[in-house]
Amino acid sequence: MVLDKEESVSLVSLQSREKPRGCAGCNGKIRDRFMLQALDRYWHEDCLKCACCDCRLGRVGSTLYTRANLILCRRDYLRLFGVTGNCAACSKLIPAFEMVMRARDNVYHLDCFACQLCRQRFCVGDKFFLKNNMILCQLDYEGDTLVKDDVAPCRVDV
Repeated sequence: MVLDKEESVSLVSLQSREKPRGCAGCNGKIRDRFMLQALDRYWHEDCLKCACCDCRLGRVGSTLYTRANLILCRRDYLRLFGVTGNCAACSKLIPAFEMVMRARDNVYHLDCFACQLCRQRFCVGDKFFLKNNMILCQLDYEGDTLVKDDVAPCRVDV
């Protein structure tokens, strides 16, 4: 198996006169009318599964990933091998599969995306300010006596 590969799954019709093919998952003969084709091999619908969570990968056109001889769904591939980064607020690692908030070039854990002075959490539509890479709510920004240069108000989006 190829290391680090993304591939789609296709459905293949088994012709009535055709000799049954062997399943790459269970090594049994595929006698169904249709079989899955992925990774240049054939599979029973129930045999093409993620090695971590056992979810079925047999939806036509779905994507599967392979790495280190594992067949994985997208979520588990990202969880195990995805690119990670650090939160701009707490500097801790953000796993590749975790939801994040972004402001300019900064990335935050959802729990860390709050005013860094009063810790007020933001809701969709709330205005916030990014000053010297600090997230500030409107009250703390307006109450700040420091020079307010290079600051543009932003709104929280979904």
